[in-house]
Order: sequence, then C-alpha cells, then structure tokens
Amino acid sequence: MTMSVGTVYLVGSGPGDPDLMTVKAARLLETADVVLHDKLPGPEILERIPEEKREDVGKRAGGEWTPQEYTNRRLVELAREGKTVVRLKGGDPFVFGRGGEEMEHLAAADIPFEVVPGITSAIAGPGTAGIPVTHRDHASSVSFVTGHEDPTKEESAVDWDALAATGGTLVVLMGVGKLPDYTAALREAGMDPETPVALVERATWPEMRVATGTLDTIVSVRDETEIEPPAITVIGEVAGTRENVVEFLRNRTGAFEDESATQEADE
Repeated sequence: MTMSVGTVYLVGSGPGDPDLMTVKAARLLETADVVLHDKLPGPEILERIPEEKREDVGKRAGGEWTPQEYTNRRLVELAREGKTVVRLKGGDPFVFGRGGEEMEHLAAADIPFEVVPGITSAIAGPGTAGIPVTHRDHASSVSFVTGHEDPTKEESAVDWDALAATGGTLVVLMGVGKLPDYTAALREAGMDPETPVALVERATWPEMRVATGTLDTIVSVRDETEIEPPAITVIGEVAGTRENVVEFLRNRTGAFEDESATQEADE
C-alpha cells in the first residue's frame, strides 16, 4: 500500500502576539502533525504547541543556526511520511522569511504546499509602537529592506544611496547589528542627520521596548538602551509622530506600562 503524501503549510504567525495570528494559522497549529519553527514566532505562540509536535529549526546550542538545506530536506521527508506539516515563521513567510526558497524546494520535490500569510512585523511593529509607516503629511511611500543579507554575496544588493533619496519611510528588518553601517551610508548619501529614527524591539511581545533618536544619534541610543534583536528600525519623519500619541497609548490602552522597559532614550 502506497502512503499518501502530506501537505506542507508555510504559515506566518504574525509579529508575536497570539491574538494577531490568523484564524487559519491557529487552526493549523492545532491540527498539524509536526511544526517546524524558529524563535521569531515568540514564546507565547510556541508554548501553545505541544512539545511532541515541535521541531526547532532555528538557533541551536553553541550559537549555530540550522542550515536552510536541512529545513528544506526535513519538510520533504515529513510530507513523504504522510504528515501534515506546518513550517511556522514570524511575521509573513515571504517578507525576509525564506518562504520563497522553501516553496521552490517543495514544488521541485512534488510536495503539496499552501501559503498562509501572516501580519508582517514590518508594519505591525511600528504601528503597535504608535508609528504609521505612511502618513499623508509625512510619507507617501515606504520601503522594506533587510539589514542582514546573505553573507555569501560579494556585495550588498541594497542601494542605500537610492533609498536616501526616496523621501519616504524606510523600515529595516534584522538590522540591529548593522545599524552603524547603514545609518552612516544614509548620511553619506545625503539624508538629513536629524531624520527621526525608532527602534522597536520584540514588537507586540510582553517584553516590547521602543527607543527613539535621530539618524545621527540612534547608534548611541541603541547602545545605551541595549536594544537587541529581534527589532525593527524605522527611519523617516513618521518616526517623529510617535510623540503625539505615546502618552495616550501608555495611559489609555495599557501599552508601554513598564516605564523602565520603554524609557525614551532621546529625552
């Protein structure tokens, strides 16, 4: 008897708050045989998945990362065993989540798959912090870039000169470590050093923190506040609009209740 092939679901879990998962994502986590995940979905979401169903394909002991080739191979193996597999990613699978690579690998192996989009942290992170990525008075465009490119590339595929000239909002994901490099590149390309910048760490998680500064000061702000990954960098006039709503968010909605965790580094 030939075993039927299972289906792989490439699922976006959203920015980390379980309430921001889609209904379909939550249902699949309940019904899947196996969930391959990294750390980005966040602890509250991962804790909802029975331990016997979870396989961590993110960071391992000793600081090593699971090779993408292993994850690709494992998805195929499990599906060929007839299992329903969820490949769980933070945010959306196709926003710097390597979902495209996994989709191509599954298609080449003739494995049925389905994409389940998620709310990307590139929009939800700034929004939760009180920063709109577009605003009629400040920004009519937004660009999303990665601050952590493939290290095997001979040169960066990100044109910081062009981005400095767009005049819109720039959102950098996975860019905490490279912050000094690209802020310097943007200043050298002519962006105003006084351009507002915000760092949003662990957006929508209970430990969420926000630090603000300018293109000229944000590296010092990062160091003083000890902002760590995962965090989003928002560069542009919209980052300065946060001051108009942050007190309301703190006092009326319960956001940023821990003042020590949300200390504004530019005050």
